[in-house]
Amino acid sequence: MAFLPPWACILAGCFSVSFAEASGLSDLSPPLWKASPDQLSGYRVENGKYIIDPWVYPERLGMYKILLNQTARYFEKFGPGNEQNLLWGLPLQHGWQYSTGRLADPSQRTDCGYKSGDRLCISVDSWWADMNYFLCVLPFLAAVDSGVMGISSDQVMLLPPPKNQTGFCLTLAACQSSFPVLMSKWNAFYQHLKLPSSNFEDLLKYLWDAHFSTIEDLHKTFDERLEYYSQPEAYFGKSWSCAVGYIALTRLPTNFTLTHEFQKSLPPRMLVNGDRAPVIRDFTKLQNGVLFGLNLLQEVDNATGSLSLTIWKILMRTQAARKLILEFLKVIFESYNPKLFGND
Repeated sequence: MAFLPPWACILAGCFSVSFAEASGLSDLSPPLWKASPDQLSGYRVENGKYIIDPWVYPERLGMYKILLNQTARYFEKFGPGNEQNLLWGLPLQHGWQYSTGRLADPSQRTDCGYKSGDRLCISVDSWWADMNYFLCVLPFLAAVDSGVMGISSDQVMLLPPPKNQTGFCLTLAACQSSFPVLMSKWNAFYQHLKLPSSNFEDLLKYLWDAHFSTIEDLHKTFDERLEYYSQPEAYFGKSWSCAVGYIALTRLPTNFTLTHEFQKSLPPRMLVNGDRAPVIRDFTKLQNGVLFGLNLLQEVDNATGSLSLTIWKILMRTQAARKLILEFLKVIFESYNPKLFGND
């Protein structure tokens, strides 16, 4: 932890020490983590190419797993066991989407993603699944392009979804052609990661820049998918996309234990008509509070024409301001769970 900046220890370092002592990473990993491929040889090969179907949950999860394994050496200086790898936020979020049913067919015209049907199927009609596709494929292929993966760009081929295939790039060349700016930002993260002089603060900056830009550029592309959902769930999707912009400017550390614990504040199931935070009966106080806050933030952002985001960007320009916000978040979450950060 000696290489982490003091402010990061507030949430990332100090929390990780207290939490990881009691639990191993493997026990808290996304669903089916152990069953997903941990190297490219775990996928089938045709004509010298690794064939990956990102519309099958373990295969998309495996892309994250390989990415984490291949970048582990660059995060060793920040802590042991790859726990401080900032890419953990991506597969953990994907696992939450899977466990809460958000990767299933929201139109219910197929059994894709449902326990009673093809549970491992990822539906192209799912707004969450489509957004996650680009938060998986773009960073994965950018890692290939940057040399992190140790393979050439023509050695990987992704399979298209069974329908609505337009808009989903399947190769490095196609993604670079369709999303040159986004690919450049993900590549910049990896190039900086490989530098011996890279530091935690700068890595957060590059990572969140690529992450937020991906959501900002693509979320409207799949807005029609939100029509399949209940009004509360559709609004939550929009609120979540909006919140990422504010979180990105705060540069919240996305290491393993912090992301895992903070995800406990997210809705544990799909929202249905009648759900109204902060009084959803089967949600915890924290889940109700966070959902209410996310929806309120969306309302403020809409009412101000994103002026609130501009103001937030100005406020978050300094490391001292970001530190203050992280301290505030620590206090808020401790109020719901006093033992969260190892306090009595």
